[in-house]
Amino acid sequence: CRPVWTCAPYQLPGGPGLGDHIVGSESNAVTYYNSAVGARTNKYGDFLDVCCALLGRVPNAGLHLDDNRRGQILFRLADDVPEVLRAQEMLAHVLGHYVGKAARSAIPVIDGLPASTTLDSQKAISAATAASGGVALFHAVGVTPEAPDLETALGGQDPVRVEVVDMETLRKARDDLSTAAPGPLDMVALGTPHFSFTEFARLADFMKGQNVASGLTMYVSTSRHIRELAAQKGWVEDLERAGVQIIVDTCTYFTPAVRGATGRVMTNSAKWAYYAPGMLPVEVCFGSLEDCVRSAVAGEVRRDESLWRGRAA
Repeated sequence: CRPVWTCAPYQLPGGPGLGDHIVGSESNAVTYYNSAVGARTNKYGDFLDVCCALLGRVPNAGLHLDDNRRGQILFRLADDVPEVLRAQEMLAHVLGHYVGKAARSAIPVIDGLPASTTLDSQKAISAATAASGGVALFHAVGVTPEAPDLETALGGQDPVRVEVVDMETLRKARDDLSTAAPGPLDMVALGTPHFSFTEFARLADFMKGQNVASGLTMYVSTSRHIRELAAQKGWVEDLERAGVQIIVDTCTYFTPAVRGATGRVMTNSAKWAYYAPGMLPVEVCFGSLEDCVRSAVAGEVRRDESLWRGRAA
């Protein structure tokens, strides 16, 4: 048994592969393993997961079975969604938030994401769909391993319904993730689920030559494993010198480390934006990672709206 204390154990070495039967309980991890990895797990509650570990067996039911992994609801990105937006991690958070609410506990199939969709974006969709809904598995056509094409993702059957997701729908979903109007910031919260190595690389690049504004707190949550990898690159030292606080093994929407958090908080995480207002005395502004950096440096919310204008007719 190796304790790791992370909500993103899939970022650690030696994980499961396609078709492996595993036991997962953390919501985003269950969805990520099922979807991005193609491993098989249901959402197991506390103690049942321990029982499975002791026995070395899982129930022959639910998402462990082929027939129960077929996509059910098709979400197709509309033509007015620009290609440049489809490639953004921020789109993954927003789309995941919408799909989770609409699909609830059904299995969604997302059509229209680029084949180059990153694992960080798949992490974002996993977390957002599991937070706003009860999604434990999604398929992204041409992206996730069990969805090389639409027919395979749907298991050769017709979807129970089809939803076309256009720019108006996405803008509404994005706005739904903010409870506060733009203005002076008190805190920036990144790393829900835990920050990855590639996210640290991007953050370190964005923060070069800049510092967090005086009086503002900027948190990054991650695992101790990823923190060590980032430290080896010199990113942890650079970020901490710039005023970024890196915490490990927990999350900033309930950790004692941020019990004093109040006021207006900015995040790039749909999951954090969804949960935090009910767990902390805060109002939330949602934006991209680059938006969060720009805002942390300025001390006030600054967002690039250009990507959300859609494709010209």
